[in-house]
Amino acid sequence: MTSLAGGFTMTTMKRIQYHQYGGPEVLRFEDFEPTRPGSGEVLVRVKAAAANPMDWKIRTGAMKIMTGRKFPRGLGHDFAGVVAAVGDGVTRLGDGDEVLGGASISAAGAFAEMVVAEEKAVVKKPANLSWEEAAALPTVGITAFQAMVNTSKLHAGQAIFIHGCLGGVGRSAAQIALAHGASVGGSCRGTAMREARDLGVAPIVDFDFDATTLAGRFDVVFDTPGTLPIKAARTLLKPGGRIIDITPTPAKFVRSALPGPFQVMIGKAVTTDLEAVAQAAGEGMLRVPVGSTAPLGKAIAALTELERDGIPKGGKLVITTE
Repeated sequence: MTSLAGGFTMTTMKRIQYHQYGGPEVLRFEDFEPTRPGSGEVLVRVKAAAANPMDWKIRTGAMKIMTGRKFPRGLGHDFAGVVAAVGDGVTRLGDGDEVLGGASISAAGAFAEMVVAEEKAVVKKPANLSWEEAAALPTVGITAFQAMVNTSKLHAGQAIFIHGCLGGVGRSAAQIALAHGASVGGSCRGTAMREARDLGVAPIVDFDFDATTLAGRFDVVFDTPGTLPIKAARTLLKPGGRIIDITPTPAKFVRSALPGPFQVMIGKAVTTDLEAVAQAAGEGMLRVPVGSTAPLGKAIAALTELERDGIPKGGKLVITTE
C-alpha cells in the first residue's frame, strides 16, 4: 500500500488489461496497482466507463506507433468517477470532485476500478447526469464538438450532411449543429430512419444513396465512419464547402495536406471543449444514449460481443464498477 495526500491509500485494484496485442482473446481481468498521479494528473475512482471502437483498434496493435510495446496495458479511455488524489500543479480539480473525462491513448486503462488521467482531459460532471450518461460523453462529444464548432466554424443557416448520423459521433454532431441553428441531413441504416427523423435530421438517406440527388446542398460534409467516397462527398458540397473525416489513414492524411475541401480531424483533449460538451449535456442539449451496461468483472464478454457485432444496440456499452 502507498499513502497519498489527502489520506488516500493506494492498494491493489482490478482492471481489464492485456499482455500482448491481439484479438479479444488476449483480454484478462486482473489485479493491478494504480500509479501515483504525476504532475498535472489526477487519480480517479471509476464509477462507469464507456467503450469506443478505438479501444479495440489500440488493443489489436493498429496504433502501436503511438502506444508502444510496454505491457501489460489497460483497456478503455472514457470514464466518469470521483477524484481520489491529484498530482503536483493540479488546481482546477480536487479530492472528492465528481468528474468525467478520458485517459490518454498512450496510457488508457479506464476499464478499471481506478485510472490516472491528465487534468486537461477531465472536467466536473454535471450533477444531473448519471455516471453512465457522463461516461458515454467524452470521446464522441469532444470529437463532434471540435468537428462542428472549431473546424466547421458552425453558424446558423448552414447546412450539414452527416454520414452515419446515428453513430455516437454522428448523433452528437447532429445535436450540436441543430443547437447552433444549422440544418442537418444525414445517412443511416434504412431501418433507423424514423429515429434519425425524430432527432431532427432531414433529408435522410440510406448508406448507399445516390449523391447526385442531393448535389450542391451542404456547407459541410462530415464523414464519421470514413466510408463515404470522396467523389460523393464532393458532389454533396456547395462551392467553398468543407469535407471532414475522423477516421485517418496515411492516404487520407496526404489528401488532407493537398489544396481542396478535404480535411482529416482527430479529436484532442481540450479542457474548454470538454467543459462545453459537459455543459450541453447537463442542460439537456446533448444526449448520448446508453444501450447496455456490464459490470467490470463480466465486461470482457460484453466487449467481445460488441466488437464482433460492430454496431452497439441502442447506444453505448458502459462498464460499471458498482
